[in-house]
Amino acid sequence: MELEVRHLRALCAIADAGSVRKAALQLGMTQPSLTTQLRRIEGAVGGLLFTRGQTGSRPTPLGHSVLSRARPIIAEMSALMAAARDAAAGAGGARLRLGSLGGRVVTGWLRRLHARLPDTDVAIHIEVSAGTLLQLLATNQLDAAFVHETEGFPLHIPPGVEQRVLMTREPRFVALSVTHPAAAHPVVGIAELADDAWIVDPAADHEWSALQRAFTTAGIDPRLVHVRDTTTAADLVASGEAVRACQPTAEAGPGTVLRPLYGDPLTVGLSLATRPGALSVPETDALFCDLADAYRSLAYANPTYRSWLHRNGGMLPSP
Repeated sequence: MELEVRHLRALCAIADAGSVRKAALQLGMTQPSLTTQLRRIEGAVGGLLFTRGQTGSRPTPLGHSVLSRARPIIAEMSALMAAARDAAAGAGGARLRLGSLGGRVVTGWLRRLHARLPDTDVAIHIEVSAGTLLQLLATNQLDAAFVHETEGFPLHIPPGVEQRVLMTREPRFVALSVTHPAAAHPVVGIAELADDAWIVDPAADHEWSALQRAFTTAGIDPRLVHVRDTTTAADLVASGEAVRACQPTAEAGPGTVLRPLYGDPLTVGLSLATRPGALSVPETDALFCDLADAYRSLAYANPTYRSWLHRNGGMLPSP
């Protein structure tokens, strides 16, 4: 077996994610498939590349050696592909490559960009992992990215990547069925939801870790439901089968309500990450203003979030 670039990407994904399961989710593979591929790679190089344990997968000395050679190759290949795409885009006009985590603000951001830059090809790459977006940015595959950083779990910022803060501390609300007893309260204590199942996206950065910390602080140990499909998650909440943490700019679906959590135990920081040289300072300023305007529009249009903002000083980014 000869190692290919896809094999090197798999090894880097396992090392970065810290486990085969998480790496498989990021790569769009099943865990058994990635495990089989890893065994074949280890057979080809003649030794174990990772130790497996309850805390995840860690590179062995041989693994560190292989990874130190694999990463420059991956970076060069990414740069080559990005340069080729840039050259192709250059023949057809200006191009702006953006990345973002999912959320309603993306639509408003794009709408403003299209209106301001009608002759620019704006491409958007949606991820569930801010870490992945930052790596794409650092390897010249994106020009800018809208990222979230879970409080208490700082992101690894690649060298050269800069951040411009949109919100220092955005709260996470909880989505629950209109029939839930807590739905009658304007603010919900997390302990009131101790008997509920909580929906968790296993691929989202630190979502489970942040929830676990909040649960531990509240002295509860609720059930978890791992769901990646948003439609299924919405149906489970509406039916009363589960609750879920959500962005405060989210829109309550049929049969559901959004409520702030007492004491805001779950918060994230929002920022626009850029790579120096990808955009000029005026371009970056305009891009940030479009994002901030889209965010403010959603925040003030949402009665629940608007009330939270009024109770907490109404701090939103200036235009």
